[in-house]
Amino acid sequence: MQEYKVKLEVFEGPLDLLLYLIKRDEIDIYDIPIEHITTQYLSFMDAFKMMDLDVAGEFILMAATLVYIKSRSLLPAAVQPPEEEMDEEDPRWELVRQLLEYKKFKEAAAHLGRREEALQGIYPRAVEKPEEIERPLGEVSVFDLINAFNKILKRIESKTENLAEIFEENFSVADKIDLILKMTNSGVMLKFTELFTSAASRPEIVVTFLALLELIRVKKLRCVQSEPFAEIEVHCVT
Repeated sequence: MQEYKVKLEVFEGPLDLLLYLIKRDEIDIYDIPIEHITTQYLSFMDAFKMMDLDVAGEFILMAATLVYIKSRSLLPAAVQPPEEEMDEEDPRWELVRQLLEYKKFKEAAAHLGRREEALQGIYPRAVEKPEEIERPLGEVSVFDLINAFNKILKRIESKTENLAEIFEENFSVADKIDLILKMTNSGVMLKFTELFTSAASRPEIVVTFLALLELIRVKKLRCVQSEPFAEIEVHCVT
């Protein structure tokens, strides 16, 4: 596998990832199971590392914060650090406050965005043929893509474990970009999972996913969903 670094121009932050996990796993934001959320967060960090994605230091800082909160919550009151003995507040509350404040501003920004779209529709330029409404890429976040990628890995990991070394050097990102473009140039929608049906090893899956990210970055492809956490569909941008 050729070394290939993907640099995402717009990368959501660690609070976005936490909100994504809370929504995905239907967690009560006021009662976050810190062990579960830390495990899930670290699994995404592992995926970032595996794909050599450029990750801001704030992601690492949040990972350290989660591990600290988790370790503190496991300690009995008698052995809490001296500076924490007088603080009886749940160690999760500062994180919850950050999430609630961030969520409030994010929802306000989304509301303003919808208002702007509605106003743009008041003065149509001309009567056009109605088109099928698609969800823009912005609504399929990088976390949606990495979550789907992790599912693919888990699904075939046991089948491909013994083949990893055999196929490791046989594929490049450029090869997979050409293949994906051939699969999508007919204009027919592809399911995300269909991009990986012929993958025979973990490295090949990673290379295929990196190729997909690059095609999205250069606006050759876009990914849409009919509803949150539904099957991701891959469309060629015409």
